[in-house]
Order: sequence, then structure tokens, then C-alpha cells
Amino acid sequence: MSTDYQHAREALGARLRELRLSAAGGRLTGPQLAARLGWPHSKIYKLEGGRQTAAPADLRAWAEAVGHPGVTDELLAQLKAFESHIRSWRRQLAAGHRPVQDTWNQAVDRARTIHVFEEAVVPGMLQTADYARHIFLRYASLYGTKQDTEAAVRSRMERQAWLYRGGRRLHALVWEAALHALVCPPAVLVAQLDRLAGTVGMDTVELGVIPLAASLKVPTANGFWILDEQLVIAEDWHAELWLDEADTVASYLRVWETLRESAVYGADAQNAIGRARRALNPRA
Repeated sequence: MSTDYQHAREALGARLRELRLSAAGGRLTGPQLAARLGWPHSKIYKLEGGRQTAAPADLRAWAEAVGHPGVTDELLAQLKAFESHIRSWRRQLAAGHRPVQDTWNQAVDRARTIHVFEEAVVPGMLQTADYARHIFLRYASLYGTKQDTEAAVRSRMERQAWLYRGGRRLHALVWEAALHALVCPPAVLVAQLDRLAGTVGMDTVELGVIPLAASLKVPTANGFWILDEQLVIAEDWHAELWLDEADTVASYLRVWETLRESAVYGADAQNAIGRARRALNPRA
């Protein structure tokens, strides 16, 4: 978990503990507050210790239970401040994948230069509709979320209009393993590889492939996007991270530049894509 996120969660927990100890009518013990709220007392200590993220309803109930309803807005603002950076998949996907894609579209639309590294999938802005469809279906199945797949696919495809505007530049790095990953049927992956090969040479796209046999200065860890060298969006299994602190962005840029040293471009990138395609269809 992000250190900044954990520190923020602990700070909120400390504020909750302070409110419990200064409750109207006298301080409350953890078990006493839990009894008022109808919660297991372990939840009190998890929230105060920063080991569990409070829901907005938890904060409202806490403020009421300790007799300080006036601090509700303060607590909610504190929660919103760090959740705007660490966006839980459970909460984000409650309404389906389309709203998440729409949020991405807004952020991308404002950017003029994007750096991306993906180690397991083809970058979203270079995906075919069929490939994207299978990605969304797999994540909806994993998280048990609403299957608004077609709406999500349309939103992701709309984002690709960015590639055809003047003055934009996508610097994409893909680990070769992503070209072989069967996250979709083989025929869909073949079409996706053809689409990827077609982006080599586009004036708005610089596509680099990091070969499996390449010497690496850093491991090919999780994928991430850098928008205008001001915002990093990275994904983990529990959440999507939106990070805009200058030193953090600079760290991700160093990682991207280091990975770039292992990448191949142009005809060599085409050869890497061709290897993946032939592995699916040796006669191709």
C-alpha cells in the first residue's frame, strides 16, 4: 500500500481516537463506543490504528456517537483527500467500468504527452474493441462487478481519438510478454497484434517493445501512465493510484527512462510483434 496513503489513513484514525477521548459527556472506551454504534469493538481499533479505511457512513456515525456531529464535514473532507489519490476498485467499480473509463478520458483529453509502460497487456489506447472487451469481462468476473462491458468498450475506443489530434505524443513501452498473454481468444490476439504493428511509424505514437531476452536494469513490475509529467496513474489489485506529488512523478519518469534503455523500436519492434503473431499461427 502507498506510504502516503497509509500515513493519511493513520492521521484520520488519530483524529477519530481524539474525538472518542473528547466525547460529549466524557471520554469513551473503545468497547463503549462500539456498543453505541453496534459494531464489533475490533472495528474501532482498526479504524483508529489506520488498519481499515472508513466509509463515509462510518464517519457520520462516529461523529454522531461521540456527540460532535459538527465535525462530520471535516472527517469526510479528510477521507476524500486521500481517496482521490488511492481509488479503491471495490468502490470505483460499484457502478461498473464505464464511469472509470469516462474519468480516464477526461484526464487524457487534457494531456499532450503521455508515457506508458505495460508489462501484461497492450496499452488501452492501442487496444482493439474485441481485446478491450475481453479485458473488461475478466475484471468484471474477478471483482464481481456490474457488467457494463459494451459501454466501457465504447468509452475506451472514444479515448483513442486523442491519437489522431495534432500536437499529441504517446510514448509507449510494452514488455514482450504482454504480446503473448492469452487474456483473450487467439484470434482476438492476432487482430490485436496486427493493430499494434500498424501503430509503428505513426507520428503521434512512439512504440517500444522490451524483448524477453533483453537485459533489464530494473524489473518489469506494474504498469503505469504518466500524463504531461504531472500525474501518474498506476494500478494495483486493490486500487488505482492517482499520484501528483512532484518527487513521485519524477521517480516514475526515471523508471520509464530506465526501462526504455532495454526497448527496441521500428523494424525491431515489428519483429517482436511478428514473433508473437507466429507463435499463435506458425503459418502467418
